[in-house]
Amino acid sequence: MTETKGIALVTGGGTGIGRAAAIALAGAGFTVVVTGRRPEPLEEAVATISASGGRARAIACDVSQPDQVDALFAQIRSEFGRLDFLFNNAGMGGPPVLLEDHPFDAWEKVVGVNLNGVFLCTRAAFRLMKEQVPMGGRIVNNGSISAHTPRPNSIAYTATKHAVTGITKAAALDGRKYDIAVGQIDIGNAESQMADKMKKGVLQPDGSVRPEATMPLAHVGKAIVAMADLPLETNVLFMTVKATKMPFEGRG
Repeated sequence: MTETKGIALVTGGGTGIGRAAAIALAGAGFTVVVTGRRPEPLEEAVATISASGGRARAIACDVSQPDQVDALFAQIRSEFGRLDFLFNNAGMGGPPVLLEDHPFDAWEKVVGVNLNGVFLCTRAAFRLMKEQVPMGGRIVNNGSISAHTPRPNSIAYTATKHAVTGITKAAALDGRKYDIAVGQIDIGNAESQMADKMKKGVLQPDGSVRPEATMPLAHVGKAIVAMADLPLETNVLFMTVKATKMPFEGRG
C-alpha cells in the first residue's frame, strides 16, 4: 500500500454514515481512527477496512465526556503525532414527541452528543493541528438536512444541528490563522439505521405519513472524501448531499 495521505478521525465511526466515511477515507489512502461508545462495532469497521488493505485503528470514546475526548486526542498524538482530518459525525436523535412533552433529560443527552461532542472534538483538534508540523488540517461537521429545515417533533435534534452550523462558521473563521479548514456536510436520507424508517413512511409537516427516497451510504462516503482530498487553501464550507427525490426543497 502506498504511503498514507494522513491521519483521519471519524467519530461515531462504527455504524451508518460514520462507518461508510471511515471505509471511504481508508480506501482513499488515509489511516483512519474510528471512535464511538461501543467497541464491538468499531472493531468490526476496522476489520472491514483491514480486509481491503486499508489502515485503521479503533479507540472507544464518548464524545460528550471532556475527559474521554482529551484521552482520545492524547492517544492520537502519542501514536500518530498528528491529525489531518476530523469528521465530527457522532450524533443521536431525540424522542419523536410533541415539543411540550419533550423530557429535559432526553434534551440534555442530545445536546451532549450532537453539540457538546462537536465542540469538544473541534477544540481538541485545534489544539493538535495548530502545534503539529506541518501545521493545519481539515474538520468536517455532520450537520444534517435538519440544520436547515426541521421535521415535526424534533426540537432537540433540530436545535443541535442548527447550532452545529454556528460551530462550523465560527471554527472556519478561527481556523484560518492555523491553516485549519472547517466545513459542514448536510446529509439527507442516507441508508443508515436512522433513515430506514423513511422508506416505510415518516410524518410530514401537513400531518400525512409518506415514504421518502433514500440514497446508498457509499455516496456519502464519496462526498466526504471529495472534501477531505482538497488542499488546505481550498474549503467546502457547506455541502448538501441527499437522495434526489427526498422532499427537502419543498418541505413544509
